[in-house]
Amino acid sequence: MTTADPSRLAEALWRAVTYLSVAQVHLQANPLLTLPLSAEHVKPRPAGHWGTVPGTAFALSHVAVAGATAELDVMPVIGAGHAGVVQSSLAWLTGALARVRPEFSTDVAGLTRLVRSFPQVSGLGAEVSPLLPGGAYLGGQLGGALAFALGAALDAPDRLVVPILGDGECETPTTAAAWLAARTIAGRSKVLPIIHVNGQRMGGPSLLGTMGDYELRAYARGLGWQPIITHAEQGQLEAHHDFHDRFLTAATSFDNGGRPVIFLRCAKGFTGPTTLAGTSIEGTWRSHKTPINDPHGASGQVTALADWLASYRPEQLFTSAAAPAGPLADAVHTIGKRDHPTAVTPVTNPQVPNHELSGGHKSFAQAVTTVLRAHAQAGDLRLFSPDELASNRLAHLAEEPWSIEVLAEEVLLQALAGWTATGRRGLLISYDAFGPLLGAGLIQLLKHRRLLQNTPLPSINVLLTSYGWHNTYTHGDPSLATTLLGTRDPAVRVLVPADPARLAVTLDEALGSTGRVNVIVAGKHGTASLPPAATSQEFEQGLAVWPAVSDANPDLVIVAAGDLPAQVACQAAPAIRRRHHIRVSVIGVNDLTTLGHPATWPRGMSDADLERYLPVGVPVLIATLGHPAAIWGLLEGRLHRPVQVIGWQEPPHPLTQHELAATAGMDTAGFTAAADRFAAAGLLRPISHQGAHLG
Repeated sequence: MTTADPSRLAEALWRAVTYLSVAQVHLQANPLLTLPLSAEHVKPRPAGHWGTVPGTAFALSHVAVAGATAELDVMPVIGAGHAGVVQSSLAWLTGALARVRPEFSTDVAGLTRLVRSFPQVSGLGAEVSPLLPGGAYLGGQLGGALAFALGAALDAPDRLVVPILGDGECETPTTAAAWLAARTIAGRSKVLPIIHVNGQRMGGPSLLGTMGDYELRAYARGLGWQPIITHAEQGQLEAHHDFHDRFLTAATSFDNGGRPVIFLRCAKGFTGPTTLAGTSIEGTWRSHKTPINDPHGASGQVTALADWLASYRPEQLFTSAAAPAGPLADAVHTIGKRDHPTAVTPVTNPQVPNHELSGGHKSFAQAVTTVLRAHAQAGDLRLFSPDELASNRLAHLAEEPWSIEVLAEEVLLQALAGWTATGRRGLLISYDAFGPLLGAGLIQLLKHRRLLQNTPLPSINVLLTSYGWHNTYTHGDPSLATTLLGTRDPAVRVLVPADPARLAVTLDEALGSTGRVNVIVAGKHGTASLPPAATSQEFEQGLAVWPAVSDANPDLVIVAAGDLPAQVACQAAPAIRRRHHIRVSVIGVNDLTTLGHPATWPRGMSDADLERYLPVGVPVLIATLGHPAAIWGLLEGRLHRPVQVIGWQEPPHPLTQHELAATAGMDTAGFTAAADRFAAAGLLRPISHQGAHLG
C-alpha cells in the first residue's frame, strides 16, 4: 500500500494523459512546450478524436491508481476504439509503449517521435490496441466491451474487470442486451462498468445523456444494477476525491451480492476549448473530433492550441528531459510497481484430456455431448448458446454448470471472446441462419488477434447447425462462412464434417487449438455413417479420397464439402457411373480452406496435391453446403480444369426440402445433370463398364 493520496496521484496522471493526448493529435514537434508554440510545431491537419479523451483518461487513471494502491487485481477494458490516444498516452508514461515499440522511448526524443507519428503509428494505428494495457477488447465494432468484460470475469472471483464505456456505446444493441445478460453470465464474477456520460455522440446528443440522474438510477436499477453517479467537474481535485471513494466502495460491494455501475458525468471535451471563432465547442458534438482543425490557415488556432496545452501545466508534470515530476512521478512509480497492472492476465490453461473420439458416434447430439463433457473435465470450458440447445437436441447440456444460454448472439460472441482472452476455451453454438449476426464481431476478433501473433490464445469456436437445406424459408443464410473466407485470413477455418463421427474429431481438435477462428457447420439431424476408411487423412490433410465409393484413375471427381453433399455424392456416384460408363472418385472435404492456395491458407492444396487429388484434364464437380461464390473465391482460378459448383441458392419463396434441393441441384438428379453437362461438352470419356468400379 502506498502512503500517497491516491486522488492526487490520479489527478496528476489524468492531467498528464490528457495533455499527451492533445499533443499527439496536434503536435509534430516541441511536445513539452519548452519553446513558445509556433505553427511549425503543429500538424497542418490535426487528426483524431478529442471529445472522449478527458472522461476516458479520468476513468482509466483512477482504475490504474486504485488497482495499485488498493492492491486490486483489476483489468480495465476500453470500449471505444477512438480512445486509443488515451491508451497510448498512458502506455508511453509507464514505458509499456516502449516495450512493444522501442522507438517511443520515455524521453524527449521518444515523445517527439510519438506525437509526430500519430495517428499513423506503424503497427499500432490510432485506435485501441491489444498490444497495450487496457486493449483486450478491440473497439472497431462499438458496443461489445460490456459483454466481453462479463466473459473475461467469469470464474475469476479475484479479478475486477472494469469496462469503460461511452454513453453513445450504450445505444448499441449488444450493450443494451448485455445489461440483462449479466443476470446469467455474471454469476459471482466482478464486473464494474464505468459509463462515461458526456452527453454527446458524433452528431448530436446521446440518448443516455438526455436522462437526468433520477432516470439514470431508475434505468440501471430496472436492469438489476446498482447505480453510482459522480461528476468530473472540469477535473478539479474534489472530483477526483469523490470518484476514488466511490470506485473503492463499488469495488468492495460485490462481497455483499452487489452489481454496481458508475455513471461518470462530464461535459464532452471538457478542459478543451469552450469556444472557437465564436462557435461553442465544449459540451457539444463539435468536440467529438479535434476543434483545432486548420491551425495553419485559420487565424488564432495556434494561439488557442497553445493556451489549451498550457492549461494542463506541463511544466509541473515533466522535467525538461520528459521524466515525470512531482505527483506524476509518484503516480507512475506507484502503478509501475505492478507488472502491467492494466493488462490481461491469462488463466493457466489446464492440460486438455486425451480422449478417444474417433468412432461410435451415431448422432449429432451424441458426438457434441461426448466431446464437450470430456473437455469440460479440464475445468476451463464454457458453452455459449442462444435459446436453442433444446432445438439442437442438446437440451441436457443446458443443465451443465459450464453452459450459458442468452438469446443474443452478439453478446454471446463477445462473452466468448472475453473468456478466451484470459486463456480459457469455449464454444458458441447457433443456427447457420443467425451466423451472419456474428460476422462483424468475428472480423474484429481476427483483426485483434492478428496483432497478437506472439501471444497465442485459445481459438474462437463456433458451431452452426440448422442450415437452410433442412430448415424453413426464413432460416437459410450461409453468409458467415462466405464472409470469413473472403477475409483471406489464414486464422480462419471453415470445417464441414460429413457425419457425426467426423464431427466429434473435428470439434475435439478445434477445442484444443489456438490462434484460430473455427467455424464448424454440421446438421443437428445428422445420423448417417459414411465411409470411414480415410478419416485420419481427412483430418491431417483437410480432405481425402473415399476408397469405398471411388474408382482409380477417375474420369470425374466429385468433391463433397459437408454432410448433405457427402450423402448425395455417395448416392449419386453409382448412378453417374452406370449412366455414363465412367470411373468416378468421391473426395470428402473436412476443411474448406484446403481448396485454397497454400500461400494464403495453411492447409491449402499445393500444386502437387492438386495433381494427386484432381488429375489434370478430369472434370470436377464440387458440392457445398454454402454459397458457390465461397468455393470460387477459394479456387482463385487455379484448377485449369472443367469445374461445376453446386451450392446454396436463395429460394424465391418457401419451398419443401425436396423442392429446394432439386432447385439447387443438391440431389442425385442434380449431380447427374451436372455430369450430363460435362458429357455434352465432350469432357467425359466412357469406358467399358466391366471392371470400372474398383472400390
